[in-house]
Parts: sequence; C-alpha cells; structure tokens
Amino acid sequence: MSDAMLAIGTRKGLFLARSRDGGPFEIGPIQFSTVAVPSVAIDTRGTTPRLLAGIEYGHFGPSVMYSDDLGETWKEAEQPPIAFPEETGATLSRVWQLVPSPSEPDVVWAGAEPAALFRSEDRGVTYRLVEGLWGHPHRARWQPGGGGLCLHTIVNHPTDPEIMGIAVSAAGFYRTTDGGRSWEAANQNIRAPFMPEGQQYPEFGQCVHKVGMHPSRPERLFLQHHFGVYRSDDFGGSWHDIGSSLPSDFGFPIVVHPTRPDTVYVLPMTADIDRMPADHRYQVFRSDDAGRSWQSFGKGLPEGPVYATVLRDAMTASEAGVFFGTRDGEVHCSRDEGETWSLVGRHLPDVLTVRAAVL
Repeated sequence: MSDAMLAIGTRKGLFLARSRDGGPFEIGPIQFSTVAVPSVAIDTRGTTPRLLAGIEYGHFGPSVMYSDDLGETWKEAEQPPIAFPEETGATLSRVWQLVPSPSEPDVVWAGAEPAALFRSEDRGVTYRLVEGLWGHPHRARWQPGGGGLCLHTIVNHPTDPEIMGIAVSAAGFYRTTDGGRSWEAANQNIRAPFMPEGQQYPEFGQCVHKVGMHPSRPERLFLQHHFGVYRSDDFGGSWHDIGSSLPSDFGFPIVVHPTRPDTVYVLPMTADIDRMPADHRYQVFRSDDAGRSWQSFGKGLPEGPVYATVLRDAMTASEAGVFFGTRDGEVHCSRDEGETWSLVGRHLPDVLTVRAAVL
C-alpha cells in the first residue's frame, strides 16, 4: 500500500498524520495552534499534492491556506482569498467546505457562511463568488440551523462540470445543471416534522446535515437529514427514506465507500434533543445494499459509555480507510471497510473535520 495522509482539523489547530506502507498513522506536531480549522482538503490531482485549510484567525477573520510540501510550509494569497463583493453587504464568517473539482484540473469549490458558494480556478489560492446561487430568490428566506447559515456540502458530478449540488443548513439541497448560473431546490419527499401539519414537505427550509455520492453512480445521492436518512436515484429529483431500521435516524455525517457505490456509512446519535451516540456507544452502521439494510460495527471502539458527538465533516472514507473524529478529541480508523477499528489519536482538541487520501 502507498503512503497515506490524514488531515484533522480541530477547534484549536490542524494535525497531519502519515501512514507509510500500510503502517499505523503517526500524528505530527500541531499546526495553526489555537486557530480553528473547520475545513481541509487533500488535492491529489496534480503531480504534487496540495493541502488546503480553511482557518479562522479570530479577530483577523477566516482565510484559506495552502501547502505544496505536505504541510511543511504554508502560503496565503496576498489579498483575502475568499471575500464577498462589497455590493453584497455580506462578511465572510467561516469557510465550511473545500472541494477539488473532479472534472476541472485547477478548480476548487468552497462553501461559506453566510451560505454562499465560491469558485477557484488556481487550485484554491483565490476564489470568486458564484453569483447564480447568491442571487437565488429563495436566499432571502433561508434560515440558519444550529451551526449557522452555512453551505457545508458540495457534490460534484465526476465528469460533467455543469452538474453539481450543494446543501445549506437549514435551507436544503439545491442543484444546478448549467455550471452554477441557475439553481433549483431539490428536496421532494424529505419530511420536516417540526413544520405545521400539511406543511411538512416544504420546497426548501430543510435542515440537511450532509450529502454523499459515489463517482461511479453520480445519479445516486445519500443524505443525512435532521430527521431522517434518505437516498435519491435521480440526483435529488426525489428522495426516499432508508433509515427506518437504524436505532436512530438522527446524526450528522454520511459517507460513501470509495470503491463500492452501494456501501454507505452513518453514525447515529440518539435524537436531536439528545445529541449523544446511540446507546452511548460509538457504532458505525454500514449498508452494503444502498440503504435497504444496515449492520452495526464497533469492534475496537470504546465499549462505552461515550457521550461525544461526531460532526458532519468529522467522518470520511477514502482508499486510505474509514475515519471519524469526536468532539472530545479522539480519532478512529478502520482499514477493513469498518469491520474493526483502531485509535489514531486521543486528547486532541474538538475535531471539526477529517480528510484522508493515498499519496
């Protein structure tokens, strides 16, 4: 097996872990100490991997840093890499998501708060606002979720750059087929039980937590909602519930296996008002049939009781393995599809995001 890298963004810094020839991951020294790192990306598209980190500099505000030497040194654009045009009257408060485009070699997408999409054409150094989404007629009526009005998910079609989807908390899932010039809400059949009777399937106003896709089946999406787990087989045209057999359909992350498009992982929490692992145990549920049935896996994880949440971006699956990090600073890894788990690190700050790649 080739070398692998794990990037762990936390409330107080970034940690990079390396695995050589399939060996254990070893965590390096803290980077950006005391600085929140809510988004990271490992861009392996070029001859030299590029790391991207969305950071929060306190009084100096959010920014995006990049490294072309696997984190030995970091650079920043001379001007703020992500900023709202003055005429919008908006101020950037967080970079929630950084996603290299699978179909355009130098393009990187960024999701921000307040909810907005930005596009970079220089591999993540500088970005411009996607006006088509910012000007959508629904935007004035979007309401923030518990974490803010954040664009936290970007889903790119693997071969057609005109097709993509985004998720905003708490607006819902939106999609475009013209490269971002126009967008439509795509939340049909997703239930919002907190709404009045007769209004529980709104066009938008959905609290979507995360959306996943496998590149070999781009029409199929998996969605973790505030109240449900769903699948779409037409890129969000309609959704149906796949979470009824889970111990709880509330949770934050949902990730798809890197090579098996029917395999998807969730980590259920007890409920929206009791945000702790179901049965006070870390249990990763895996479906190998696109959500028709689920199995629980926890061998090697703490037997419990445990109480820490796993956030929406704190779980990932890649050819390097399946990983998740917790709000009490533990990071766990599985290299056998989730069957067994091992501890990568503990006593880290609050884990906000994890990303992994084979180098």
